[in-house]
Amino acid sequence: MPLWGKFAICLLVATGSFRLSAQDLSLEALAERLERLERDNERLRAEIAELRRQLETARASQPGELEERVEIHERRIAEQAQTKVEASQRFPLRVTGMALFNLFLNSRGSGGADNPPLAARTPGPRSGGATLRQSVIGLQYQGGNTLWGGKVRGSLLADFFAGAGDPLGQQARIRTASIEIEWPTRSLLAGQEKAIFNPREPNSLAQVGVSPLTGAGNLWRWQPQVRFEQRFRVAEGTRLAAQVGLLQTSEDVALVPAEYASTVSRRRPGLEGRFLLSHALDEERRVEIAPGFHASRSQVAGSSVPSRLVSFDWFANPWRRLEFTGVLFRGQNLGHFGAPRQGFVIRKDVVTPVRSRGGWGQFTFLATSRLSFNLMAGRHDDRNADLLPGMVGKNTAWGANAMYRLAPNVVVGLEALQVRTEYLGTGLRINNHYDLALAYLF
Repeated sequence: MPLWGKFAICLLVATGSFRLSAQDLSLEALAERLERLERDNERLRAEIAELRRQLETARASQPGELEERVEIHERRIAEQAQTKVEASQRFPLRVTGMALFNLFLNSRGSGGADNPPLAARTPGPRSGGATLRQSVIGLQYQGGNTLWGGKVRGSLLADFFAGAGDPLGQQARIRTASIEIEWPTRSLLAGQEKAIFNPREPNSLAQVGVSPLTGAGNLWRWQPQVRFEQRFRVAEGTRLAAQVGLLQTSEDVALVPAEYASTVSRRRPGLEGRFLLSHALDEERRVEIAPGFHASRSQVAGSSVPSRLVSFDWFANPWRRLEFTGVLFRGQNLGHFGAPRQGFVIRKDVVTPVRSRGGWGQFTFLATSRLSFNLMAGRHDDRNADLLPGMVGKNTAWGANAMYRLAPNVVVGLEALQVRTEYLGTGLRINNHYDLALAYLF
């Protein structure tokens, strides 16, 4: 065989041996990879088995946990279905208020009113009756985010306390209303509310058409206003809130001598502020104190009459079953806040502001989750030297009530209140008021 043939045969054998060796190497790598994957699968199957065992153990130790969670979610869904009200703009809306039935009795000093803030100057017959005109109905609404991420919320509350007060002579009226934009540390509100310096209220189901202790230290009248609030965190559990705003005062022309009625500017702007310091003792107890002020002017008989006030209000419950609430004030020309009639007097075309001081306080005892007792008292004292004969020099009210929840949304209340009014030149007049109330909250 020629030499070149021998070389070709050797080359073929060598090439075939190389290809076989490469193929053998690929099969070995593939087998190794398959073996490694099989080991990984075995390890994963063992881990899954262990997880299943732990899950079965947890279910055995807490057999009702899943069922309880399902039940909680079902209750929440049902509650949302009950409270859901559809709004045209598709934002959350809730109906709130109460149907309130009052059965009342007055002594001879009522002057014919259902629940008079002042004892009548001339005694009359005892009076009593029943009414639903203090029932309240309203809406609470909450919108989406607005300017700079603020959240919009507000309310509108109305009652039927306007009109003649006869069973078929009652008219609806706006009590309070607000549109508020709230950010994490500040808020802006426009609406009709109590004065900024006096946001607190005594607890009562007998006096709802007007605030409890009206004319006896509670300057309550709801008036249009715009206010801004800035909140600060001072320390753990301690916060400071500063409120300032413009409020529209309203003069009662009927209380001005007829010859000067046409000179009264009925609506005037006023500047108000309040600074709240609050400290939480724990989850159930806290202490709050707040000084406040008001400044405005009344225009009458060609004169500008200053209205000035400084106040101090508080809330404290050092024991979780006992609460102490109240406010003190001093100022002049306060008739536009629901004070006892006069804010100023006119003598021979000279207008003089009436200087006043007063306040109210209330102790609340939370006997049980259903039963509470309230003791309240208040006084509005005008300086006699600023008054004319026959005007109210001092008006004091004190009383007590008990409220019991027959059901979560049904409350029965029993109240007794005495009003003691001192007229200059006439003397002291007294009216006793007794009230049995039944309220259905919705």
